[in-house]
Parts: sequence; structure tokens; C-alpha cells
Amino acid sequence: MDKVRFGLYGYGKVAELHAKALASLDNAELVSVCGRNEGARTAFASRWGLQHRATPAEMAARDRVQAIIVTTPHLLHAQHSIESSEAGLHVLVEKPMAISTADCDAMMAAATRAGKNLGVVSQRRWYPAVRRIRDAIDSGALGAPALGQVIMLGWRDEAYYRSDPWRGSWAGEGGGVLVNQAPHQLDLLTWFMGPAMEVSAYWANLNHPYIEVEDTAVASVKFQNGALGSILVSNSQKPGIYAKVHVHGRNGASAGVQTDGGAMFIAGRSSILEPPVNDLWSIPGEEASLERWKAEDEAFFKTVDATWYYFARQEAEFVEALREGRQPAVSGADGRETVRLIEAIYQSGRTGLPAALA
Repeated sequence: MDKVRFGLYGYGKVAELHAKALASLDNAELVSVCGRNEGARTAFASRWGLQHRATPAEMAARDRVQAIIVTTPHLLHAQHSIESSEAGLHVLVEKPMAISTADCDAMMAAATRAGKNLGVVSQRRWYPAVRRIRDAIDSGALGAPALGQVIMLGWRDEAYYRSDPWRGSWAGEGGGVLVNQAPHQLDLLTWFMGPAMEVSAYWANLNHPYIEVEDTAVASVKFQNGALGSILVSNSQKPGIYAKVHVHGRNGASAGVQTDGGAMFIAGRSSILEPPVNDLWSIPGEEASLERWKAEDEAFFKTVDATWYYFARQEAEFVEALREGRQPAVSGADGRETVRLIEAIYQSGRTGLPAALA
């Protein structure tokens, strides 16, 4: 079967990782890159042996591109995804899907009108330690999720915020830790717990005086199914400690994953230092599996380049969804759930009142 022909919208740090991921796949090939900066896209195309165009429509017409990965800055995700859908392309957009639920709705509507798929990058869903929690929920071994927790204690320095002109400002980035680093863990929280209903939150800039946006946020969440949750995300702990997502079931059992450990990964600037592992597992009869799983996951981690390997897993599934005529595993609707949670956290922090999720 012919490979699905991909293009990239954008040519920055994370685009390099997606190029590596696509190069590893048997069911896809990267053939073109697009963007308005001719010099930057030409240089990227030269490094990867690609065609380069100004727009998705040109890639579709001249390079027979069928699907595109949008890797541009956050505030451009909606515009560039809609443009790509209107060019007749399937779209996989980097996190966060957008900055507002209104933008998410417009992106989903454009994909529907075009009859094309829309997916959102959330590669941590493919971590074996994450899949075990999802399987435990689906099988009933964990019981109905009753309490969910996200704790992310990371660090970003001034050099990071100066690395791109759009970083660290409301106008350029649309937010701070919530829209940039936390979407991965918040996606897992809503995937495990279901849609959120109400949020009470605070957020602040604790120790980054050279940026406008928040570096820390805390929130309490009530989910539609009656479950509760807590969120603590921060970029204020040098050099970074860990990121964890835990789920506690109504049968008293608990399961957790440390998605990130040590200094936090920065695309294009660092490697992933520690393997993702289950750090909590008290499901009756399975307690002894925790150490075995840790050993297995640590051994596997040494065999792959985790900076792009899980991108490849998601991209391969995205291609399978196209060929099978179904929605991808992480759909636009999934991406919207994360955005609506972030939007409510910002709203509650601004007003000092609980925010109902639209």
C-alpha cells in the first residue's frame, strides 16, 4: 500500500523531531514543508531533502501532500489548521490544539466541511506506563475513577524564553506553563477522568520576572461524572523535578505514571533524561508488578530515542485512522477538552470565582 504523503507547517525545533519520526515509519513519508519565511523553510527543506512551499494549498497541488502536521506557534494553530483543512489535507496539530474553545470549534468545523481528519499531538498517551492505567480503567480493575491528580514541577530559564520572540507573552504565546508545558499531563487527566465540569483556580508568575505570563497554576476540578481532581503545574523548580498523573478509583485502588523525571525535556535543546514509569500501583493482585514494569520500561527506554519515538507511534496510528476511515485516537474533540480546562483555569484565576466549563 502506498505511503501517506505528509507535509509540515513550520520548521522550528519540534518540526525537526516530527521529521525524524516520520522518517522511521513504513506507512508514511515526509515530502514537503511550508511556511511564510522562505529562508527558514528552504534551509529546513535542504536538511531533509524536501520540497518547500509557501502554503498548504501549494503542497497539496504540487507535491501531492495528503496530511500535514502543524508545528507553528500556539496562536497560529487555529489559522494554520483551518487553512490546511480548506486545502483538502488531513491535519495533525501540535499541542495545545488552540488557545480558545472557539478556535477549537472553528478548526473542527473546517475539518468536517472538508471531510478530513483532525488530530492533536499527545504522544505521551503511547507510553506503556500510561497505557496500563487506561487499560486498568477500561477493564474495571481500578474501579470508576474518583480522584485524579496532576503534579508537574519543572523549570524554564531565561534563555528558553529568549529562544523564540513569541515565547513568554500573552500576545505571542497566549499563556505560560498552562498552554505550553502542561497540556500533555492535562490531556492524560481528562482522558482518564472524563470531561471537567467546574474549576476553582489560582495562577501567578512566581520567579520569572522577564516574562508576562504565568509560571505556576493550581486548581481544583469537579468532573461531570462526580469525580474530583487537583492540578499543580509549575516551571519554577530548578532544574525540574518530575511530572506525574495519578488516578484513584472508587474501589480504593490507585495507579500513577511519572511521565517526566529530572530536568524537563525541551524540544531541540535537551534529551529526555528519565524513562516514563508507573510510580504508583495498588490494584489488588497486581501490586508486585510495579517493579517488573519499571525494569521493563527502563530497559526499553534505552533502545529508543524518546524525543521522537512516541511522535512516530502517534503518527502511525493517525495514518491507520485515515486508511480505516475513522477518527484518530487523539481527535479534535480530545484536544478541545484540554483547551476548555485550561480556559476555565485562566477564567477562575482572573475572576477569583469558580468557572463552569463551556
